[in-house]
Amino acid sequence: MSGFFDFIQNFRWLLDPLDVVIVAFIIYRIILLIKGTRAVQMLFGLAVILLVYVTSQVTGLYTLHWILDNFLSSIILVIVVLFQNDIRRALIHVGANPFFTDLSYREENEIISELVKACVNMANRRIGALVVIERETGIKDFLEVGTEIDSKVTSDLIASIFLPYSPLHDGALVVQQGRLTRAGCFLPLSQNPDISKALGTRHRAAIGLTELVDAVAIVVSEETGKISMVVGGRITRDLDSTALSRVLKTLLEPRNTRKKK
Repeated sequence: MSGFFDFIQNFRWLLDPLDVVIVAFIIYRIILLIKGTRAVQMLFGLAVILLVYVTSQVTGLYTLHWILDNFLSSIILVIVVLFQNDIRRALIHVGANPFFTDLSYREENEIISELVKACVNMANRRIGALVVIERETGIKDFLEVGTEIDSKVTSDLIASIFLPYSPLHDGALVVQQGRLTRAGCFLPLSQNPDISKALGTRHRAAIGLTELVDAVAIVVSEETGKISMVVGGRITRDLDSTALSRVLKTLLEPRNTRKKK
């Protein structure tokens, strides 16, 4: 009973609840960040190692305990190595830039409409394409090569860039701040071994970039003529025009709550 009164007496009614809320919020954001990624599997692996470590300590398995003790003594370094992509994405997100900040609601809808129209037309003609849309996190550091352009987003221009005889058709087309800014860009390929072997280079590039940043990637398959959406390293395949438009509006218009111009 005295311990309870000591707790009440030493409890800081302002700082301690604030401390708990901040820690809970950080844990919540970390869970959201790694949800659906390989980081969850790696966390389970570390949890198993920790359980074995405690078991070896209790049961007196000294050799096993010594090995795991030396391993866990460098746990911070191990975490940094294992979760480097997730940590980098989290740090980048802290300094995120808003998407479409200077555009009105009507202009945003026009851009999405042009993107959908271009992708559907290319899918019907079996023209392969990869369009990357920057959201909050800047992607310039992850783009290789590419040709600088500065143009309004139009379906005709997008389709012409990806025509088979176009010198820019092999790379990715980038949309930033509601403008077409770069074409023919090479993106980092995903190293995830669980990716289907049926997916080609465009799909792997889309997955690879979105594993690192919060960009949205649209892939049109040259072989099947199907449209895929990639976000957070996860791919949604075989989208029609209605589904593509709905998903883009959900992902690119988080500002619907602001005043529509």
